[in-house]
Amino acid sequence: MTAERRPSFDPERIFRTLERHAVRYVLIGGWAGKLLGSPTLTTDIDICYARDEANLQRLAAALEELRPHLRGAPPELPFRADARTLRAGDHFTLATDAGDLDLLGTPAGVASFAALERASTRLDLDGLVIRVAAIDDLIAMKRAAGRPKDLIELEVLGALREEMDEDSRR
Repeated sequence: MTAERRPSFDPERIFRTLERHAVRYVLIGGWAGKLLGSPTLTTDIDICYARDEANLQRLAAALEELRPHLRGAPPELPFRADARTLRAGDHFTLATDAGDLDLLGTPAGVASFAALERASTRLDLDGLVIRVAAIDDLIAMKRAAGRPKDLIELEVLGALREEMDEDSRR
């Protein structure tokens, strides 16, 4: 894959590949917000993944299918998406054959993967069940990241949270 030709963004392929390999993850970021009702468009998938050895092996196998390389790095820079590399790092911004995929082992704003997973919601997308971060965790992560784009999305998620609260009171 050359830098000039980007693959089509195919979130379903990413999710199905992760599912096929039984990767334990929670969807975070823009797509999580979108599935909870945010109107914001995004063209990458962000996940927080369990960092136990068995899950790192499963994640590495899934990544092998998606043929990742480090996004923004020179094409000649070698990258092995194996369990050893995943264990040594924590955050990876990848370009894959199915589009951009960001892996975060311990995102700022949440206590741990276990806490994020416990609070997450299971959403069924036409037979594909995905764990999606709770709105409060998405807000906490955006607040902790603090980038201008995160602060804008923080306003959107805050409004969405208010709508959810109103709906639950009815």
